Amino acid sequence: MLEKQRFNQGLCSWINVDAKNTEEVAKLRERYQISDEMLTYSLDKNERARVEYDPMTHSLLVVFNVAHLDKTDNHYETSPMAFILKDHHMFTFVSERTKYVVAVIENQLKREPKQSTASLLFHTLFVISDYYFPLIEEVNSERIRLNARLREKTTNKNLLRLSDLEIGLVYLVTATKQNVVLLEQIKAQGLFPSFTDKEKEQLDDALIEAKQAVEMTQLASEILDQLSGTYNNLLNNNLNDTMKILTIWSLLLTIPTIVSGFFGMNMPLPFENSNAGWIISLVISLGLSVWMIIVLWRRIR
Repeated sequence: MLEKQRFNQGLCSWINVDAKNTEEVAKLRERYQISDEMLTYSLDKNERARVEYDPMTHSLLVVFNVAHLDKTDNHYETSPMAFILKDHHMFTFVSERTKYVVAVIENQLKREPKQSTASLLFHTLFVISDYYFPLIEEVNSERIRLNARLREKTTNKNLLRLSDLEIGLVYLVTATKQNVVLLEQIKAQGLFPSFTDKEKEQLDDALIEAKQAVEMTQLASEILDQLSGTYNNLLNNNLNDTMKILTIWSLLLTIPTIVSGFFGMNMPLPFENSNAGWIISLVISLGLSVWMIIVLWRRIR
């Protein structure tokens, strides 16, 4: 059974649909004559944020990006959630990740039962945008903690956590940008002039809140990118220093090998009959090594 909740003195109704329940979707199509195109957009879990208005049936489809409250693979993601306004009805299509929006709508109706479907929609979109802020704050707090750990010791584990934060912010930045574009497109739809002044004001409030979410996610993303780039440069510098040390040691160890190999040849050589010949070869090796250290030091400096 489709659950219908009436509000605004029974003039309007809200119908929530489980996107995975094919029976409810079929009843929705038959009972309220919602087009297959809109239902297809509403049930597509990979649909991007969009708005569609059908002037023939006076139906408005809004697909809004909703943030997940729980992490997936150590980072936050988002899912599209569809809203349809038609004939004083508001239809919502929820999934496992977006079902918390049902409680949001119920709270909105308890607070203000005398509101239109458009007002309820814009109030809901406003609150959904608010849910991005705690996630961004948590990402910023985690970044600060990781930065402190990485300053002490740059480990692969902490770098992977930093990468998880970057992946999560990609989802949040993309979702919030699409939400802003969606809300701006509503103003270009043929249904917009029919909204009351109060409904238009509520739409503007939702748009302002969505833009603030974009600014916060972008700022967090830019700081994280800068931090990640800094540690990448540090790792590259450390690798360069390590390669320099290994190169110097390999060159220094080559000199005694050359000297000892020279005096090990089976032919008449200087100092071969001297009791101090091995000391002389050591002095030659040491002298050449000191000369090599001086040359390399000047070049590195």
